Amino acid sequence: MAFLKFNKSELVNLAYSLKREILCSNKTGAYCNTSIVTCNTRRYHGLLAVTLDRFGGDRFLLLSDLDESLVVDGKQFNLGIHCYGDSYEPRGHKYVVDFSADPVPQITYKVGEIVFRKSLVLAQDRDQVMVKFEVLESPTPVTLQLRPYLAFRNVHDLTHENGDANLAGSDIQNGMAYRLYANFPNLNLQVSDSRAKFIAGPYWNKNITYSDEYRRGFDCREDLVVPGRFESRLKAGDVLVFSASLMQEDPTEFKRRFTALVRNAGEITSYRDQLRRCADALIIDHNNRKRINAGFSWLYTGMLRETLQALPGLTLYGLHDPKQFEEILANLIADEQERLFRRTTQVEAPLYMASVLQAYIDYGADEKQVWKKYGIIIRGIIESYLPGERAEISMQPNGLLWAQKDGVALSWMNAYADGRPVTERAGYQVETNAFWYNAICFAIEMEGKYGAKGSRFVTKWTAIRDLVRKNYQPTFWNEQRGCLADYVDNAGQNMDIRPNQIYAISVKYSPVDEELAPSILRVFDNELVTARGLRTLSPRDPKYRAVYEGAQRDRDLAYHQGSTRPFLLRPYVEVSFRVKGPAFWKRAEWLIEGFYADLGKHGVGAFSELYDGDPPHEPHGAISSALSTSAILAIEYMLDKYKED
Repeated sequence: MAFLKFNKSELVNLAYSLKREILCSNKTGAYCNTSIVTCNTRRYHGLLAVTLDRFGGDRFLLLSDLDESLVVDGKQFNLGIHCYGDSYEPRGHKYVVDFSADPVPQITYKVGEIVFRKSLVLAQDRDQVMVKFEVLESPTPVTLQLRPYLAFRNVHDLTHENGDANLAGSDIQNGMAYRLYANFPNLNLQVSDSRAKFIAGPYWNKNITYSDEYRRGFDCREDLVVPGRFESRLKAGDVLVFSASLMQEDPTEFKRRFTALVRNAGEITSYRDQLRRCADALIIDHNNRKRINAGFSWLYTGMLRETLQALPGLTLYGLHDPKQFEEILANLIADEQERLFRRTTQVEAPLYMASVLQAYIDYGADEKQVWKKYGIIIRGIIESYLPGERAEISMQPNGLLWAQKDGVALSWMNAYADGRPVTERAGYQVETNAFWYNAICFAIEMEGKYGAKGSRFVTKWTAIRDLVRKNYQPTFWNEQRGCLADYVDNAGQNMDIRPNQIYAISVKYSPVDEELAPSILRVFDNELVTARGLRTLSPRDPKYRAVYEGAQRDRDLAYHQGSTRPFLLRPYVEVSFRVKGPAFWKRAEWLIEGFYADLGKHGVGAFSELYDGDPPHEPHGAISSALSTSAILAIEYMLDKYKED
């Protein structure tokens, strides 16, 4: 029995079904993403989007959709569905009777006495999507018509009718190859039935509307090329497999290959199975270089902060694969020299490298070997924050780091509205300086154990470490509020209650006194903790935005002003276990149960980037987030550890 299913009443209700998305991804960096009734509601939706090195490694949507029609006794039943303005045509969802998400997405239709099923699978080792069509029941033979919709554009853009598009295809085995524009690869459209016909008749299907883009105030209409249609005669029990690939495939292998791909996908029997599958799907191996995708289907692959924060959860706690941990980290270091050692607008991100290595050591890695391999990286990162090295951030005479670049948000809270950062946070940032202190302490400890005798690094940085420790708590601690300032600038302490201060007590080497942790946790429990992560701002603050919805400006204002982040639960749970011990176990379990309950929402079977700050905490953002997935894996790892203890 499928782990995730939807029934007919849910599927035919477009207000319900269009908000739920299916996602398939592979190691080449390709993906297939659409709603559970296969009506595309975002510009990012489509059946085959691929990573193209020839265009700088961006993703490009080649095959947007595939409409199916059944012709019975001269009557045509269209199973596809598209939005045009305020109307939907055709309305194929009315024939849908069942949907299951695993092991692969599978939709069942009923047209009179005909029961028809289609299944989607994305090949893991190549840029190929396959769609299997089965006539389960039919009193008479039927003609299946398939109409591909071609886009050939960047996933972030839209396309419109133009004279540059080459609408002529070329014959290949059991199909046609199309390349709408120069420099693109061919898209090879093929079917398993050698008797099937392709009837050419290219035209532009105009004004297809993406309802999610419309709701957000973005450009939302585009024109897509329909080059013609495949036709195949089928009877009850027959199967046809359609393939869209960058390679010319062998159609005689389609059925066998489809079956093998489904078998290799594996059975999902528990929430943890699904969690691990999501972890693996977020690791891309394009050109044999493993990197982490920050989130499907519009976030980027190989981002510095997102990779560092997600790396231990995905590779160690999820997949238990230290070799993959080191491979991804090596690629990140090679790719991100500029941000690690010279400049970045996420000023805390390079310093997080120390926390990642500490997690690796705690997981079981040999600390001497870790320092031998990565010590030069940590030392280089720390030295890059000295005065005169970085324009955006620098160590001050009190040992703390001051971050400031007018009009630029220099932290992970980097949303902009009307061209200005919503949360600029210029000055001494609470989390950045906590990571700074932790990195220095870690480096001194490791260098003292495994570095050269009489290391000048240890001598130099021990004095700075002591200076940071001396000044951190007096700078950030607010006795009246019982917590830490979010940042401190020339006007003094900014006492917006935000989750950034959790890192001051969660890092291994904390720059605040241990006895302050319970007070800080009480503030979190009273103002920030929800059933779907930590709020980015206290609801008592007049700037608080309870719902992440509306036009772009409204969402930007809510992005870090109230919406929750699941990834922030990891340091919160870690500190809570440290302070409260095993008594916190049930609470920690409750904090992640809601994400499993939401697997049928937003991205079906995936873990969302963010949620509304107020109940019922609806999910938003990227439908499959590396940070969220990693955090839940880390918490599951902690639950297992404390359960054993």
